[in-house]
Amino acid sequence: MTMKLVLASASPRRQELLADLGLSFAVRPADIDESVHSGETGADYVRRLAREKAAAVAGASELVIAADTTVDLDGELLGKPIDEDDARALMRKLSDSVHYVHTGVCALLIEADGTRREESTVVTTAVTFAPVPDAWIDWYIATGEPFDKAGGYGMQGSAAIFVHRIDGSPTNVIGLPLDATASLVAQLGYDIFNFSI
Repeated sequence: MTMKLVLASASPRRQELLADLGLSFAVRPADIDESVHSGETGADYVRRLAREKAAAVAGASELVIAADTTVDLDGELLGKPIDEDDARALMRKLSDSVHYVHTGVCALLIEADGTRREESTVVTTAVTFAPVPDAWIDWYIATGEPFDKAGGYGMQGSAAIFVHRIDGSPTNVIGLPLDATASLVAQLGYDIFNFSI
């Protein structure tokens, strides 16, 4: 039986990253509680959520890729803004500072006989924002981009103008570190390019 590749995410950015590689995959978003546990670090949080997302949607003869991303500023995990005021506050926090983008990735394989194997990792990228004037923040909020993104920005969109430098994987900041994802699949004995839907 052919092994199916499944992406456990509704994120258009993750879907685009895989589609840009020419991969065939099914999209099956996971509906889980994404609350942060007491004392949980950003890295621990995203790894746990990636594993829970994969487990929530996996079926037989499937390899599921799941991921979760958070923005960590001095130990504070910045989620998606709930409104314009929240988005403005997030951008002011990020202005002229260094923050860390953590993405947890899980590759969960379920063989036809029900055998389960899993590999997971966390990739961290340091992102330095230039000073961002309030007028630019207002302009960015007016684009509508901040509202479905951890930390209130997407580096692949208009917010690229705020990014002074990155240290680490650029695709990690977008939401799915492609090199690490392919490596996890390889650890499970598969080539990420050899799947069908």
